[in-house]
Amino acid sequence: MLIVQDVLISDDVIEQEFICNLSACKGACCWQGDYGAPVTAVEEKTITDILDVIKPNLSIESQKLLQEKGAFDNFAEENWRGTQLHDDGSCVFMTFDEGGIAQCGIEKTQKTGAIDFPKPLSCHLYPIRLIKQEPASFEAWNYDSWDICSPACDLGKKESVPVYKFLKAAIIRYKGKQFYEELEQAAEHMSQGKKE
Repeated sequence: MLIVQDVLISDDVIEQEFICNLSACKGACCWQGDYGAPVTAVEEKTITDILDVIKPNLSIESQKLLQEKGAFDNFAEENWRGTQLHDDGSCVFMTFDEGGIAQCGIEKTQKTGAIDFPKPLSCHLYPIRLIKQEPASFEAWNYDSWDICSPACDLGKKESVPVYKFLKAAIIRYKGKQFYEELEQAAEHMSQGKKE
């Protein structure tokens, strides 16, 4: 385990290797699973405020689901609030690109410049999962191993890219550049120590 600022980080975040391989998995994390992507209260409000801008980039089925059930749901089993799911388990914000690869409709909208918000942090940081304990402000980062991501693990090993380096932009978005630099230094120190 590493401690960087106020975060306890699992060794797997440093040692496991990972690069999303969308050509292999086709973005399966957007349609597989039993729960919607976790969102914070701030993210829920942000997405709600820009929903009318996002909707045109979503399928007719997703627009209908948004109208009927809203964009978010409670997932009591996991004790989180997350994005709404279709009956087949796909996220209400899922779209497909011209190559048939699933992508986030929020991110697709952001790339046009119409909004600033890229996508929920839980998606941006995957395969890191955050655990927060209030009111102690304790936070832990764990690596989430999912069989649908085996192509990402294979590609990460081939390119020798650890999880935290693959997620550099997401980590900086969440915690800032200084945090990432401290994490990188701690990870290099830890790796060096294991080699000696």
